[in-house]
Amino acid sequence: MKTMRTLFFFFISLLVSTAAVSCISDEFTTSPSDVLTFSSDTLRFDTVFTDLGTPTARLKVFNRASKAVNISSIRMRSDDGVFSMNVDGVSGKVFEDVEIRANDSIFIFVECFVASNDDPRPFIVEGQMDFVTNGVTQTVALEAYGQNVNRLRGVTIESDAVFTDEMPYVVFDTLRVAEGATLTLRPGTRLLFHDKGMLQVDGRLLAIGETGRMISMRGDRLDDVLPDTGYEILAGQWQGVRFAPGSFGNRMEFVEMQSTVHGVMVDSCGVTDREKLTLVNSWLHNSQGNVLRSEHANVDAYGCCFSDGGEAVVWLRGGRHQFVQCTMANYYLFAISPESILTLSYLKREESSGIVNPLMKASFENCIVYGITSPLTPGDLEGSDVYMRNVLLGVGGSDDDHFISCLWDENPEFETVRDDYVFNYRLQDDSPAIGAGNPLYVTPECMKDMDGTDRLQWGNPALGAYAR
Repeated sequence: MKTMRTLFFFFISLLVSTAAVSCISDEFTTSPSDVLTFSSDTLRFDTVFTDLGTPTARLKVFNRASKAVNISSIRMRSDDGVFSMNVDGVSGKVFEDVEIRANDSIFIFVECFVASNDDPRPFIVEGQMDFVTNGVTQTVALEAYGQNVNRLRGVTIESDAVFTDEMPYVVFDTLRVAEGATLTLRPGTRLLFHDKGMLQVDGRLLAIGETGRMISMRGDRLDDVLPDTGYEILAGQWQGVRFAPGSFGNRMEFVEMQSTVHGVMVDSCGVTDREKLTLVNSWLHNSQGNVLRSEHANVDAYGCCFSDGGEAVVWLRGGRHQFVQCTMANYYLFAISPESILTLSYLKREESSGIVNPLMKASFENCIVYGITSPLTPGDLEGSDVYMRNVLLGVGGSDDDHFISCLWDENPEFETVRDDYVFNYRLQDDSPAIGAGNPLYVTPECMKDMDGTDRLQWGNPALGAYAR
């Protein structure tokens, strides 16, 4: 019996001891030295469009102590309505008695809403988030740049109009240029398209930028999709630019266009003796479909880079085309294109249902066609009116009457690093494309590249859109 009583008291003592240890581990520290640490001491937002709000920014709050802490207060220092936060699924300006277990953490989500004003320039908006723990106040700074914008909903340009670089234009649906009207975009103009937004040109578009002040056409998400990686890497954010069959005399010069569903679409018109679209020193990139698609039209490109598409980067059917000093490359992130980088259709006379399809007439001079997919439509060009002169092709082959002075099965050594989300189609110093061009093909329109660099300063030009 004595032995049983001894064992009984031993187990009771063990349970009490275990409970005491458990209780101690769940106790709250009150030491002023046990305070919080944060994933960042300043929570920065990308440019915030006025009256539109932002996606949430995330702050991680850590308790490094061996006991739980009680945050007696989390509050926005001012109540001006600019910044708001969410803690444990609840939105508000002030939170009290927020607990974090030992060696644990919580997330706080912050949103920013900036009211519009009369300032066309970006302006800084600042705030502070105060945390009081064990009598110690810690502050995380909040910082954003507000930007007033021109909001375009259901807008049709009925007469000649000019957009400038004073403030960005946010297009929420379809911006239409009516037949007979011309929309002119000045250097530095920014067109930002909301989901499913597009530019429909029934009239005429003159998008004329300049070196250092390129015109931007992109989605309206300016935040990061990954740390230090912007949303521009995601294709499909807006529809693209469509030129209607009756639209002629269009020009895109020093334009950067990205993150589309369909890229630039040039609808079939069957008229090849009138210039439909001229592209000069522009970079069109990152489309779910084609970057440039033209059917039976007259489209020329000088000094342009076309890159990264889920389908053919440049897709041409019939028509008349000239590409000089252009780069066509595909390192698209989200799929392997089933089509060649440069896909050509209706090279030779074909009949379908009794209709004779018009032939393609095209020349490609001092260009690069390269990437992770096939560079060119399989087959030969014999019997066609298509010529490749001084073109680097990432495939084996040999020159003939249609392939003249080409570089076969060569790597242009772009500065692109796909795995690191770096898409830079300038050339490394050891690129075989350097000095491989023919100076006779360098037209006045592309004598200088997008960076303003003279292509002929080293003698023979490099192939592709960039002088180096």
